[in-house]
Amino acid sequence: MHTVAVLALDGVIPFDLSTPVEIFDRTRLPDGRRAYQVRICAERPEVDAGAFTLRAPWDLAAVAEADTVIVPGVSHPTVPPSPAVRDTIRAAAAAGTRIASICTGTFPLAATGLLDGLRATTHWVVADLLAATYPRVEVDPDVLYVDNGHVLTSAGASAGLDLCLHLIRRDYGSAVAADAARLSVMPLEREGGQSQFIVEQLPSASHGAGLEPLLLWLQDNMSRELTITDIAAQAGTSTRTLLRQFRTHTGTTPLRWLHRARIRRAQHLLETTDHTIERVGTQVGFGSPTAFRDNFKRTVGVSPNAYRRAFR
Repeated sequence: MHTVAVLALDGVIPFDLSTPVEIFDRTRLPDGRRAYQVRICAERPEVDAGAFTLRAPWDLAAVAEADTVIVPGVSHPTVPPSPAVRDTIRAAAAAGTRIASICTGTFPLAATGLLDGLRATTHWVVADLLAATYPRVEVDPDVLYVDNGHVLTSAGASAGLDLCLHLIRRDYGSAVAADAARLSVMPLEREGGQSQFIVEQLPSASHGAGLEPLLLWLQDNMSRELTITDIAAQAGTSTRTLLRQFRTHTGTTPLRWLHRARIRRAQHLLETTDHTIERVGTQVGFGSPTAFRDNFKRTVGVSPNAYRRAFR
C-alpha cells in the first residue's frame, strides 16, 4: 500500500491539510482495497492550525517511511521551517520519496532548496512573493500545478484537489482517479497547465447550467469526427461565442477539451477492457490507429500498449 505523509507545520491551513487526507484516504482500488495509507506527521505533538489546535498522530520520523510527502499551505509562508523539518524533507527527497506541496506549502518546500532551478507554482496572490523570496525558483503563477517528476507544486484551494487526483492517476491509472474525482465531486479533466483564473459567468436560460449539457453531449459523441462548427451548432451559438464561453468556463478550447476527454476515455478502456488498440482508437474518435497511437503517446508519454501493461 502506498503511504502518504501529510506534513503539518505550525500555521497549517486546515483546508490544504484536509484535502490530501480526504482524497487519498477515500481512494479505493477496483477490488475495494484501500489505495493509500495516510499519516499526519508533525515536529511536535500539537500544531497551531489557526482556529484550532491539531494533534498529530505521527512525528517526523514517520516521514522516512512514506512513499509521498505532502506539504500543505501555511498561513505565514515567509517564516522558514525549522532545521528539523528542512532536514526531514531533504532526506526524504534524497531517498527517492515523492514530494508535493499545496498552495503556500511551496514556500517551506522552496526553503529546502529542492525547487532551485525548477518550475513551480503557488497561490497567485503570493506568486510574486515566492519569486522574490526564492529567486532560484522559476515561478509560474498561471497554472494549477507543476509536475517535475519527484517534486510537484500546486496553486491554492481547489488546485490541491487537482494535484491529488493527478498523483492518483500517476499511481493507479485514470479509472481509479476518476472514481476518486466522483467522490470529491470534481472534474478529472482539469490539466495542470490550465489557468488558475477561471471566471464563472451566469449561464443563459437557454443553455442550462453553463456548458454542462454541451460537455455531456461531447462525451456521448466523441466517437464522431467533430469540428468546431459541429460543436457550435450543437450549442446553438456562433463559433466565436463558443470559443469565448469555452475559454471562460474551462480554460481551454472545445477541440483541446475534446482531445483530452478522448485520451481519458482511451485510458479507461485500456485499463478495463480487452479491446484491441485499433478498436479503442475508433471508440474514442481517432480516424486511424496511427493517429490514435501518435496522439496518445504525445499526451500521456507512453504508447497505448505500454500504458495497458502498466495499469491493467
